[in-house]
Amino acid sequence: MKRLSILCCGFIATLFSAAPAMGQQLNATNETLMNAVSMLDVPYVANVLEKNDVEELVLNTDELDCTTFVEYAVAMTLAPEKNNQKDEPVFAEYVQKLRYRDGKIDGYPSRLHYMTEWAQNAIKQGLLKDITAENSEYTMTAQAGFMTAHPNLYRHLANSSANVQKMREIEQRINGTKVSYVPKDKLPDYGYNWINDGDIIMFTTNEPGLDVAHMGIAMNVAGKLTLIHASSVEKKVTVSKFTISKMLADNSKWTGIRVLRVMK
Repeated sequence: MKRLSILCCGFIATLFSAAPAMGQQLNATNETLMNAVSMLDVPYVANVLEKNDVEELVLNTDELDCTTFVEYAVAMTLAPEKNNQKDEPVFAEYVQKLRYRDGKIDGYPSRLHYMTEWAQNAIKQGLLKDITAENSEYTMTAQAGFMTAHPNLYRHLANSSANVQKMREIEQRINGTKVSYVPKDKLPDYGYNWINDGDIIMFTTNEPGLDVAHMGIAMNVAGKLTLIHASSVEKKVTVSKFTISKMLADNSKWTGIRVLRVMK
């Protein structure tokens, strides 16, 4: 594993000490939700992984975007306990497996920027399971191309034609991928009985060149399916005031959801 950069370590220590001894008795989805709840009110910061000049594993649990929030919740679930605390080196290994193609860091394009490939990578490694594929008859074709169409928005693409070319090849591999999803008009407020607390929710989109626009962790509140997520609107990790169905209805660019489950 390449050099590990850990920022703002105070909160990560709190996270590792927060899991109760009974954590091993929880199933993976409930434990994932518990880990997500432990990050409530952590500030949302966009592009939190874009600050380093050299691509390396960054663990910054004091600033989260929607993807890193999910990655940390999942990695905490997968990491074993050691002396009644989560094993930090193993936690870091799981974050790397989730964040990078085949768990290998090899420059900026090796990070899984598109969530279709992020999901494929985690499923391939046995870390996640595609629950939507088992329960929904609906499919969609993933699209990818936003990053190379807007390289000026990404510091590691803006001044690197080599990175742009590598990303274009990755996008071409993603384009045309068929994935299962639940269309927005098919999801009721209460969700479905096959969507569990702690499942990963990915919001599919019709934004040109994007496959997924947002992600978070499923949480049932008063019998209705809602979301705990790192919110760019609330500027922190929060439980949505609205159901996932309502969130979809209110966003014209969101088309539905995919549901993944942690495998432990």
